[in-house]
Amino acid sequence: MALKERIQEDMKTAMRSGDKDRLGVIRMILAAVKQREVDERITLDDTQVLAVLEKMVKQRRESIAQFASGGRDDLVARETAELQVVEGYLPQRMGDAELDALIAEAISSTGAASLKDMGKVMAAVKAKATGRADMGAVSARIKQKLSAA
Repeated sequence: MALKERIQEDMKTAMRSGDKDRLGVIRMILAAVKQREVDERITLDDTQVLAVLEKMVKQRRESIAQFASGGRDDLVARETAELQVVEGYLPQRMGDAELDALIAEAISSTGAASLKDMGKVMAAVKAKATGRADMGAVSARIKQKLSAA
């Protein structure tokens, strides 16, 4: 079952069970997916839906940090609950060892030797790690490995 279809089925389940909080978040996810489909005049595949979900996760994390620094614990709790629902649709996160192996493989396959080649390595890693790793952290690790090389 495609990810978008799974989200739609979960929406129906949330409606039947009367879980209004979860239903609201799922509707927000579907609205973001639909908005991107309308804007780009395409039907999103699983990889593109994952990109939408990752963007939503990033937005929630930034909001949580801002609300926490502002002392708004009520909004922190709401954003955290939304974050948990959205993260439930992302694949299992990569472990550090698996991520390091993927980066090493990408460096060797692209023949990267310096920071100038970071774009090639990042593209190779992104193709395999989308939705499974924080790309900001991946970028920092690649930079570190290429600097040491």
